[in-house]
Amino acid sequence: MPITGYPFDVLQMVDSTNNYAMAKVHAGLAKHGEACFTEHQFAGKGQRGKAWATGKGQNIALTVILSPKQLKIIQPFQLSIAVSLATVDFFGKYAGDETCIKWPNDIYWRDRKAGGVLIENKFNGNNWKWAIAGVGINVNQAQFSDELINAVSLMQITGKLFEVEELGRELHYLIMKKTDELLTKRYEVMLEEYNQHLFKINQPVRLKKDNVVFETIIKGVSAQGQLLTEDAIEKSFEFGEVEWILI
Repeated sequence: MPITGYPFDVLQMVDSTNNYAMAKVHAGLAKHGEACFTEHQFAGKGQRGKAWATGKGQNIALTVILSPKQLKIIQPFQLSIAVSLATVDFFGKYAGDETCIKWPNDIYWRDRKAGGVLIENKFNGNNWKWAIAGVGINVNQAQFSDELINAVSLMQITGKLFEVEELGRELHYLIMKKTDELLTKRYEVMLEEYNQHLFKINQPVRLKKDNVVFETIIKGVSAQGQLLTEDAIEKSFEFGEVEWILI
């Protein structure tokens, strides 16, 4: 197992690893690269305010505390790209090359959701002090609630059970490795890699904006993190501006 050299805090149970990590930030105890991990999270956070809970031994609930200053980045989407790439590489190692990133940072296998990334930021005025990068991955879960009609786990894909903490440590290593690349690799190269993994790129999809559903073709994601589409005209959308309509 690769060793990061950064702290890896194993929590028996917690409401949310992101909440735990943010509390360390507010208490002045945060360290760049520190990971907070639990196998039992009962009030985790998802995108758009959705909850994400995980039973003991079923899934990865991991948060990594990152210092934008140490990574020398000024745009949050750069960090989102790095964490998403680390996560898609991690999942693809076990699930295969049908693993992809659904904009902005959900992890999909085929047309099914395997996990996601939620990054919360701490600013002091205009100074970006900390980023709290939470990652949830479905690992050993065999059944999902009726609300999660398109969820999938590594166990369902591979037929194998996994040691979740060991996988959490591996994911932590990959996140630190990929975020360190922000210091050495050109952003355009990482953006191209992100777009190569993009869910439904160059394919028709249905999106919803302001209660209007429309069909369009995904063309990529811009350097600023906007979703680029094309139908009668080329369009761009900010995060939260449109919803995916998946069947």
